[in-house]
Amino acid sequence: MHFDMNDMNQNLIEGHDLCKTYRMGAVNVPVLRGASISVASGEWVAILGSSGSGKSTLLHLLGALDHPDPGGGSVLFRGEDVNAFNQRRRNRYRNVDVGFVFQFYHLLPELTVLENTTLPGLVGNGPVRHDRAAQLLESFGLGHRLEHRPRELSGGERQRTAIARALVSEPDVLLADEPTGNLDEDTGAGISISSRPNTHADCPS
Repeated sequence: MHFDMNDMNQNLIEGHDLCKTYRMGAVNVPVLRGASISVASGEWVAILGSSGSGKSTLLHLLGALDHPDPGGGSVLFRGEDVNAFNQRRRNRYRNVDVGFVFQFYHLLPELTVLENTTLPGLVGNGPVRHDRAAQLLESFGLGHRLEHRPRELSGGERQRTAIARALVSEPDVLLADEPTGNLDEDTGAGISISSRPNTHADCPS
């Protein structure tokens, strides 16, 4: 995480006039039509809306996990067009600059909790942060689960593992899709103050 008080109120990540349409059989289903968002460094933003309104799609576009429609807007990170990144820069963006907490965990079943948490470094050819991963997992109450597989965890433990994975590379931006939906109130509150990135946008549960 790279935080500078001089960055406050500077737009760190922006989405401009984003459009996304999915093909459902023979029907085109527009999900986003000209959505825009600007998030400053150090800012926390909650994206609210009914189910199916495009909250997850917006986060996927901001995190470069999906592309807007052709000509359907742009995503900027520190003023750079994310969709113009080459594959290497795009991978670094997704694995180092941005942390993503998925709604449905997306843990790899063959890997241990510790291995799943260090995955961003393995995928992005970056440093594998074993010590930081273990520290995060310990702070989330999972210190005794490091060698367990996802199938051996409860839903809340899987969610905490996914949050630790998103934070392990100390990203500048954390995108979280209902990050505490499977956690009890006390556990969710504890995680919310454990390790904060510069900028955070989420879809509350």
